[in-house]
Amino acid sequence: MSSELLDALVLLEKEKGISRNVIIEAIEAALISAYRRNYNQAQNVRIDINLGTGTMRVFARKEVVDEVFDPRLEISLEDARKINPNYHVEDIVELEVTPKEFGRIAAQTAKQVVTQRVREAERGIIYSEFIDREEDIMTGIVQRQDSKFIYVSLGKIEAILPTNEQMPNERYKPHDRIKVFLTKVEKTTKGPQIYVSRTHPGLLKRLFEIEVPEIYDGTVEIKSVAREAGDRSKISVHSDNDEVDAVGSCVGPKGSRVQAIVNELKGEKIDIVKWSPDPVVFVANALSPSKVLDVIVNEEEKATTVIVPDYQLSLAIGKRGQNARLAAKLTGWKIDIKSESDAREAGVYPRNESLLNYDEEELDDYHVEIEEHSDDNLLSNYDDSNDSNENLK
Repeated sequence: MSSELLDALVLLEKEKGISRNVIIEAIEAALISAYRRNYNQAQNVRIDINLGTGTMRVFARKEVVDEVFDPRLEISLEDARKINPNYHVEDIVELEVTPKEFGRIAAQTAKQVVTQRVREAERGIIYSEFIDREEDIMTGIVQRQDSKFIYVSLGKIEAILPTNEQMPNERYKPHDRIKVFLTKVEKTTKGPQIYVSRTHPGLLKRLFEIEVPEIYDGTVEIKSVAREAGDRSKISVHSDNDEVDAVGSCVGPKGSRVQAIVNELKGEKIDIVKWSPDPVVFVANALSPSKVLDVIVNEEEKATTVIVPDYQLSLAIGKRGQNARLAAKLTGWKIDIKSESDAREAGVYPRNESLLNYDEEELDDYHVEIEEHSDDNLLSNYDDSNDSNENLK
């Protein structure tokens, strides 16, 4: 081993964080294997590496016995005492058996071991770095694409964007810069494997944390997210500070904050609603932009029956049931939507039992509260009238 290689080991220890002793042990093990393979030897050997001079020697280790059965592993007591009179039975004798051309083999082996250890160390560093960023957002550059994946460069490593994690309304071209959500980091034999997503609800949540300072500092909290990537999403927010408008903070001045997120998601519509611990209010909010007349709660089955005006039924349900489906995901409650006329015919609206619990003034306040939540929490990034007219058709 040359002094240059020893200097390289010191440098690796400083720059890559690989212990010099670990590399030396790996080189010794590799040299023993190389010696046995190249010189067809099955005897026990030890490699001695002199770090001062950079030289390496091979020693055969043999046990002292009275009668030799395998000369590769054993040596007689008589022969051992010719080397040193102090040897006894069961002692180990070491005999140098360094081949003349062993230096060349040693250099090649050492180079391979160092290269392998450096590669493993770099993979370990990359894995440690990215495992801490699991369920986080990163900006990547699209590199290439095949039938199954899009490969996105995250700087030190390429991440995989599977087909089912790609937004249906997006087309990816090389050198495009996109934000991705790290869903999984795996350690494989070929190094770390990172999977990313453009459809995960976590991407929407992280984008709001970046765009809205009140969310980042904890003043406003994202309670839940429901997303159908590329089409429409709903997000519920809440603030313990009564002076902070949680919904307004997320929308931003003239809708600038939410519009930046809509642009990043290529036009995906986003409804921001106010969270409430009361399922009646929360479900009514979640169904915006439709107006809600009443919400009947079944605590045992975690289900609700929502009464809406006849002309609002299609808007409450949404295209292909999307609005109701997203509201159910957002709230965690089953939602059955009925028109006012159907509810009256079924005898579930108006509810007589509600009159037993509220006087006339309280009942008016109760309905006003629902109407106010339904009106105030409509996101202004799409035309309500167009959406309503299209649903009514």
